[in-house]
Amino acid sequence: MSLRHAVLGLLEEHPMSGYDLLKRFEQAMSNVWAATQSQLYGELGKLEAAGQIRVHAEGPRGRKEYEITEAGRTELRHWLVDVEPNRVTRNESLLRVYFLGVVGPERAREYLEYLGETGRRRSGRLEELEASIDWGDDDASVYGRLVLEWGKRFSAMQREWAEWAVKQVE
Repeated sequence: MSLRHAVLGLLEEHPMSGYDLLKRFEQAMSNVWAATQSQLYGELGKLEAAGQIRVHAEGPRGRKEYEITEAGRTELRHWLVDVEPNRVTRNESLLRVYFLGVVGPERAREYLEYLGETGRRRSGRLEELEASIDWGDDDASVYGRLVLEWGKRFSAMQREWAEWAVKQVE
């Protein structure tokens, strides 16, 4: 998945400013895709130059609200159903697990317990997020819940796996 397609997907919902998009990334999409302010604004410029978004409205202090264009919708739909997803997964936490023998069993268990705690904390944040959203029947709600549920299940799996892994090191 690319930042480009995430921005197009969010703008498909309705026009938003860069600030609004950044907030959506932080609140609703952090489980799926992270974006920094500089990455996001850089991508907005590229999308505008490519004709896939345009300025919908301008406000005070140079605030721009963007909307997706038909070319952007075509690109988004193409990416959604025609482009094979990148299956390469990188997980720095698991890379570290692979080499935990270097630090010895006690430190290895501490790290694995940390991973379990990370899963527990993420589960808690996702539960809070789920409770804070006024869910509707619109596409963003239906598919947003699917993504949120994946995050909750992944977090539970991470916690369960870490508990199992600690026992393997004992």
